[in-house]
Amino acid sequence: MRPNSETEGDELVLEITRVFDAPPDLVFRMWQDPEHLVRWHGPESLWLISCTQDFRIGGSWRRCMSSRPGHAHWISGVFTEIAGPSRLCFTYINEYDGFEMLVEMDFVPLGDKTQMHFRQGLFKNIAERDGHGRGWNSSLGLLADYIKLVEMGRGKPVGQPRIDGVALDIAAARARAQQAQQQQ
Repeated sequence: MRPNSETEGDELVLEITRVFDAPPDLVFRMWQDPEHLVRWHGPESLWLISCTQDFRIGGSWRRCMSSRPGHAHWISGVFTEIAGPSRLCFTYINEYDGFEMLVEMDFVPLGDKTQMHFRQGLFKNIAERDGHGRGWNSSLGLLADYIKLVEMGRGKPVGQPRIDGVALDIAAARARAQQAQQQQ
């Protein structure tokens, strides 16, 4: 179901502008590497138990967020535009309903900082848009905090994946995802 008018369409788009204390190449890299993604991606109440991606135009990505054993929220999509470090676009599908949206991000240099313009839509309804807004804002806050750690670590993954404080690397996150799938 798509909106009937341009006004309705504008209401079904989520737009976020955020400034990060890092250059665009570092901010862009945080989206590119699953080793980084598992350390920041997802709202504060969720963490990634699976994260795979083929980072090229036409390549697919798939992630599973969880808040507890047995809970799995799968999202996936395809990269439609990669122009690092200035632009990244991909489709976004909540697998529980198969509804596809487009995410567009532009990374604009501001001296030693980056202004990121984030746009996602069209949503099925305003409630979905607002829910994603809360989730993305939380996740981008975690990204801002993680970038500070990464800069101190000279761009390499820092700390443990945000699973439950036990996993040491992405291989452990994948093992947990397999366990979660077997429990379903």
